[in-house]
Amino acid sequence: MIEYISGQIVDLMPTSVILECNGIGYFLNISLTTYSALSSKNSSKLYVYEAIREDAYILYGFLDRRERELFLLLISVSGVGPNTARMILSSLTPPELEQVIASGNVNMLKGVKGIGAKTAQRIIVDLKDKIKRGGDTLNISTPSNSEVQEEALAALVMLGFSQIQSQKAIQKLLKESPLMTVEEVIKAALKMM
Repeated sequence: MIEYISGQIVDLMPTSVILECNGIGYFLNISLTTYSALSSKNSSKLYVYEAIREDAYILYGFLDRRERELFLLLISVSGVGPNTARMILSSLTPPELEQVIASGNVNMLKGVKGIGAKTAQRIIVDLKDKIKRGGDTLNISTPSNSEVQEEALAALVMLGFSQIQSQKAIQKLLKESPLMTVEEVIKAALKMM
């Protein structure tokens, strides 16, 4: 699986970019949000989603992990494919989309080309619980928390602590403060044990 591609921008269009990395040109489909961010750059690092089908191998590029996580959440909704998800991310920035979903603003989603009332409602119903309001910012509550937990657990076990003891400490810390980084979790867990 490709995590990201970093390289020179060879060709940039509103819906795609060609990144050259070690002599290979990668064609990536992008959102208008990513296009706007890339328009003044000569090189970039884009996070990747690979859509592998029977008849095609398609790469989607994202400026940051947050945009890619939203894309993955969108395509998990029944009736929303990669192109529709890209259209949504072209119409709304990641913070705007999170706000629309968290507030249940169906009309704003219906304003996106190709999204009807039923699809907009389905997106909000399916994703509202996966996007949490945390303070003034919205946070996606899916992969990042489990990644932090796994990395912190591996680090503590490598330091010689038991897996069960480490896991309990990490779960307690992340339950109290779900936005902690790996480093913060490890430091706090070391103080607890």
